[in-house]
Amino acid sequence: SSQVLSVPGYPPFELGKSRFDQSVFSGRLRHFFNVIDPRTLLVNDSGLQRSVQLLEAFKTGAVPPGTTTRDLWEAQKVKDAILHPDTGEKIYRPFRMSGFVPYGTPIVVGLLLPHSRLWHTVFWQWLNQSHNAAVNYANRNASKETPVSRFLTGYVGAVSAAVSIAVGLTVVIRKANTLPPATKMLIQKFVPLPAVSTASTLNVLLMRNSELSEGIEVFDENRQVVGTSKVAAKRALFDTAKTRAILPVPLLLIPPLVMTFLEKRSFLRRFPRLHLPVHALVVTAAFGGALPVAIALFPQVSAIAPKDLEPELQATVAPGCKELYYNKGL
Repeated sequence: SSQVLSVPGYPPFELGKSRFDQSVFSGRLRHFFNVIDPRTLLVNDSGLQRSVQLLEAFKTGAVPPGTTTRDLWEAQKVKDAILHPDTGEKIYRPFRMSGFVPYGTPIVVGLLLPHSRLWHTVFWQWLNQSHNAAVNYANRNASKETPVSRFLTGYVGAVSAAVSIAVGLTVVIRKANTLPPATKMLIQKFVPLPAVSTASTLNVLLMRNSELSEGIEVFDENRQVVGTSKVAAKRALFDTAKTRAILPVPLLLIPPLVMTFLEKRSFLRRFPRLHLPVHALVVTAAFGGALPVAIALFPQVSAIAPKDLEPELQATVAPGCKELYYNKGL
């Protein structure tokens, strides 16, 4: 690795580590803007192969002449965006973290549109939770195999929760005759928020609850697995659930507020056909900004002190080891 040329803004390359400081929020935010970069969706199989080969060459200390730190960080970014960290298998584009915004935005636009029919509300909530469930499954911690039936249970639970809450709130608002029509309309714009927030949290808890009974792998700084821990699984799951509860808030609050403001301006009144494209643009911007902020709240590879683990695991930890790690999942 001595042949690697340094490039400003790209620190010395470390395999399996982040280019940015993961102990601080700003570093995690930059890291996740990198993770959700939709440009990695355009990388084809040969591009992926080149990235994997370059990282293998780095491992053996035989990188091609002229390789820069930027080449190595970019190769790792491509590999991490496409391949699952535990299984090494390719993740389908719509279910990758880099595909979450491009594939999820049309669904969010659909959720936020004013629905005249109840089945529209049901359809968009179902579609949103189906996409969420697929993303959860594709990005799960797969160090322990989980029966698909567990994921199906989670999926049915999340869809039921989202649909029930959204339909319930819609019906209540429609029956609230005392409300002025403008207020009704405004409240209706915010109906998706409690439904999506609750269901997204339930989705991840139900789909990954087997981790609580089976535990997840805990490893040292050299990525050597020390054992399986239910304590780590509980932390991983609840941190992810908190992220999922927070994520829809800016996503479903900002567009209705911005659109309510814009609808009062003469521009949209003059060009009503632009309403949907403008709405889509506002949603994309909110989604692109909210996603990295929410997932940066907690480090993906989280640390845990050996003393906090199960007694039988503590016994296997090397003396002097201060911290162990686990993959929280996204």
